[in-house]
Amino acid sequence: RLLFNTNYIQLDSSDRMAQASNSSFDAATFEIWGALLHGGTLVGFSKETILSPTDFAAQLAEQKITALFLTTALFNQIASDAPRAFGSVKNVLFGGEAVDPKSVARILATAPPKRLLHVYGPTECTTFASWFEVKNVAKNATTIPIGKPLSNTQFLVLDQTLQLVPIGVPGELHLGGDGLARGYLNRPELTAAKFIPNPFARDSLLYKTGDLVRYLPDGNIEFVGRIDHQVKIRGFRIELPEIETVLRQHPGVKDALVLVRGENADKQLIGYLVGEKNSAPDLSELRQFLKQKLPDYMVPSVFIPLEYFPLNPNGKVDRRALPAPESVTHSAESRATPLTTLETQLKEIWERVIGRNPIDVRDNFFDLGGHSLLAVRLFAQIEKALGKKLPLALLFQSPTIEQLANAIAAGAPPKSDPCLIDIQPNGFRAPIFWLHTLGGGGGGGVLRYQKLAQLLGPEQPSYGLVAPPEPFTRIETMAAHYIKTMRAIQPVGPYHLGGYCFGGVVAFEMAQQLQSLGDAVAMLALLDSFPPNVVVERNHSRKGWNGFATLPQKLQRFFKQDRKQIRISLQRKAKKFRGKLRARLDGSAPAKTNQTALEDVIDMANYPADYKRYAEVHWNALNHYRPQFFQGKITLLETTNSPMSGSPGAIWKTLARDLEIKRILATHETMLEEPHVQIVAAELNECLARCRNHEAKVCAA
Repeated sequence: RLLFNTNYIQLDSSDRMAQASNSSFDAATFEIWGALLHGGTLVGFSKETILSPTDFAAQLAEQKITALFLTTALFNQIASDAPRAFGSVKNVLFGGEAVDPKSVARILATAPPKRLLHVYGPTECTTFASWFEVKNVAKNATTIPIGKPLSNTQFLVLDQTLQLVPIGVPGELHLGGDGLARGYLNRPELTAAKFIPNPFARDSLLYKTGDLVRYLPDGNIEFVGRIDHQVKIRGFRIELPEIETVLRQHPGVKDALVLVRGENADKQLIGYLVGEKNSAPDLSELRQFLKQKLPDYMVPSVFIPLEYFPLNPNGKVDRRALPAPESVTHSAESRATPLTTLETQLKEIWERVIGRNPIDVRDNFFDLGGHSLLAVRLFAQIEKALGKKLPLALLFQSPTIEQLANAIAAGAPPKSDPCLIDIQPNGFRAPIFWLHTLGGGGGGGVLRYQKLAQLLGPEQPSYGLVAPPEPFTRIETMAAHYIKTMRAIQPVGPYHLGGYCFGGVVAFEMAQQLQSLGDAVAMLALLDSFPPNVVVERNHSRKGWNGFATLPQKLQRFFKQDRKQIRISLQRKAKKFRGKLRARLDGSAPAKTNQTALEDVIDMANYPADYKRYAEVHWNALNHYRPQFFQGKITLLETTNSPMSGSPGAIWKTLARDLEIKRILATHETMLEEPHVQIVAAELNECLARCRNHEAKVCAA
C-alpha cells in the first residue's frame, strides 16, 4: 500500500532516495524501504547538512537525488533560503504540519521539481494516508489540500455521532484500510479509545485521527485543524490554526504559530512570528491587520518575533521549546521624559494583571487583550495599591498607563451619579443609553459596547447605565433609577435604549415605565436578549414537544451542555433527554421552579468577588421579573447561532405590539466582537436613521 501498486508514486531501481528523516520518525519507513525494496539507492544525509539549506541544496544536486520527503517546517525553511534546491529532483514530498501556501508558491515559481506532493498521514496508518499533487497555488490561498487517499486506504469524515458529514462541513477524519496499525503496545485502554469498530463495515476498525478536515467540492480533503488545538478563552472557542493562517497572510510574516499560555481566567494567546527576510513586522500594524480579519478575542495579546522556529529531532516544530513571554525582552517605545512614580507603579500592576512584561506606557488596554473581567481585576489592584476608589469608567477615557496616571494625578471629581458612564459622549444626535450586562457593576458592565459605540460614528453619543455600588434587587427598581439618571443627560424624549443579553431585559422595563409616564421611546434595541419567565405553549406534533422554556432553564441547559459537550456524546444526551421528556409527559418528574441558582448556570470560580456579588443580585432579580406587554416597537438583533434552544424573537413577539427582527451571522458571545459588531452597527445606524426621519415628519406636522 505504501510502496507497491499505489497511486501516488512509482519507484524503481533507478531511484536515488534521500534519507533525510531521523530513524525514529515514521517517514524513514518510506525512505529506507522505498529505496531498498526496489533495488534503488539510499543516500544518507547528516543532520548538519539538512539544517543548512544551501548545503542541502548542493548535496541534492551532487548526489542526483530523485525522491525526497521533508517535514513542512524544513520545506518552508528551504523555500525561504534556497528555493532552487528541488529543481533537479523528480519527486518531492512534504507534510506533517500546517502548510504555508507562500512557501509552496515560491518553490513553484523558482525551480519546481517534476512532481511536488503534499502528503498527510499519522504513524498509526503507516506513514502516509493521502496525497495531493501541487501544480499551482491560488493568489489568495490560505492552505493546500491534503488530497485523496492512498490506494487501499479508506477515509471517513464523521461527526461526534459517527455519522457522515456533508461536503464543506468539518468533521473528524477516521482512517481504515490495509495500512492500519493493530493498536498500541501494552496500551489496551488507549487502543480501544482510538481504534473503534467501523459503523459502516463489519469486522473492520477505524482510527480516530483527532484531525478536523472537510471535503472540497472536487473530492479532495482539506485539513482544518486539530481537535486538541481548539481552546477556550473567556468562553470563546478558538481554533489556533485559524489565527495562524491569517497571520501568514500578512506580507511581513513568513511563518507563524499561536499557543495558549496561562490558566483559567489568565489564559492568553501568544503569537510567535518569523518575519520575511528575518525582519520582524511592525507589531502595531500587524495587530491592526488582524483586527480587520478576526474578532478581538482571537488577536494574540503578545507577539514574539523569532529568527526561526526550534525543531525537534524529527524535523517538526518543537512547541515546548518556544520561549515564554516573560523570558523575551521587548523593545518598548522610548519617551523623552522618564516614567513618573505613579506611572511606574501602574506599569507594575498592569504587567502583573495582564501577564505581559514589559508593557509600554502608551499601550492601549483593549489592544493588549483587555476585557471587562480583566478591567475589574486591574482596578481592584490599583485601588488596593493607591488606597482610593476609582471609577472603572476611567478606563474608557484613559486606556493607557500614561493617560490613566494623568487622570489619577489630576484628581477628577467623582460623578454625582455612579450609574452613568460616558462611553462616547461627543456628538450632536440624541444619545443612546446602553444597559449593563449581568454582573455589571462600575464601568465593567458596559465595556462590551465600546467598539459598537465607536462604529456608530463620532456624531452619535453613547452612554452606559450601570449598577451602583449597592446593586438593586429588582428589575423594576433598576429601571426607575436608571430613568432618573438618564434624564440628567436628556430631560425629555424621544429616548433611544439598547441592551445586550441581560441589559436588554432592563432596557425593556425602562421602555415600559417611560411609556407609562407619557414619554416616547424612539428606539428599543435588544441585542440577543432572552425574555425571562415567559411560558411557551406546548406543541404536541410529530416533530417533537417544545415544552415550557424560561430564561433560567434555557441558560442552565446551555451552560451545562457547554461544560460537558466534549465528555458526553450526542447519543447519551439524546437518551437522557428522552428519559426526562417521558417523565415530564407522564407527570412523574418533580415540578421545577424558576428559582435556578446562579452556580447551576455559570461556573463562577474564576470571576472576581465584585462580579460574583453583582451577578448573584442580578440573577435573582431576573428570576423574579415578570415582563408585561409593551405597546411600542422592539428592534431585536438575533444571532443565527444562538446557544439557547428556541428563538427569542418568538417570545418577544408575544410581548410587543410591533417587533422587527434583524438576524446577525454570529454567536451570542461574538456578536459585539469584530467582525460581527460591524454588521450590528450597520443595522443600528439604519434603525436610527429611520427614527430620525420619523421624528422629523412628526415635528413638521
